[in-house]
Amino acid sequence: MSPAPREHDPRITVIQSELFDDRRSKRQRYADLVVGRPGWGALLKYEAIVTLCAWLPGALGLFLRSKLYPRLLGRCGRNVTFGQHVVLRHPHKIRIGDNVVVDDQCCLDAKGTDNEGITLGSGVFIGRNTILSCKNGDIVIEDEANLGFNIEIFSASRVRVGKKVLVAAYTYLVGGDHLYDRTDIPVLDQGRTARGIDIGDYVWLGAHVVVTDGARVGRDAIIGAGAVVVGEVPEYAIAAGIPARVMRDRRGVS
Repeated sequence: MSPAPREHDPRITVIQSELFDDRRSKRQRYADLVVGRPGWGALLKYEAIVTLCAWLPGALGLFLRSKLYPRLLGRCGRNVTFGQHVVLRHPHKIRIGDNVVVDDQCCLDAKGTDNEGITLGSGVFIGRNTILSCKNGDIVIEDEANLGFNIEIFSASRVRVGKKVLVAAYTYLVGGDHLYDRTDIPVLDQGRTARGIDIGDYVWLGAHVVVTDGARVGRDAIIGAGAVVVGEVPEYAIAAGIPARVMRDRRGVS
């Protein structure tokens, strides 16, 4: 059963309000959006490390990022590879296990006021151009999960991807939704609600799958390419379509 939805003030989730709030200086706005900690020390440390090595190509860039990026993170294990132009936001709320690869041009955004942020287990692979985006929510990627290219995982509550899950390219996990009951104001101004998403261990999500807020996918299930998952998919099921419907059971159970 899905948990009760969690409502969010729209001011927390609209980036324009963070960037153009005249009550704070440009430095404060930038620090709130990117660094996530007050004071000049945290800002200068972040800027120095990112400026030195985020863009740097080749083996030297990989080496410097492997040594310097962990200094920004909440926790970082052994043998972690950061590709070129990896973006870290609120990095002190990002925790990474051993033997992890974060490929080129990924964004790990742990932004929020009271969330735990992003946790990547050991052996995780994050493919190129993938975005993990918290809006005061949490994202947990369990051990040895493999996320392909151009994936987005959004969380305004809690999104979990289980152990050894395979997620194909262009998949979108939408761990939050917009309120839209009122017609006198834009949807953008009506805030969000979030139930979260749970993807069980050993699941395979095909290319271009969309998993909607509140969805649960049971362990060892397979979701066909282009499907839209709403609600719950049982363990060991093969599901496809819009919305995704169970086609058969992988164990041969009728």
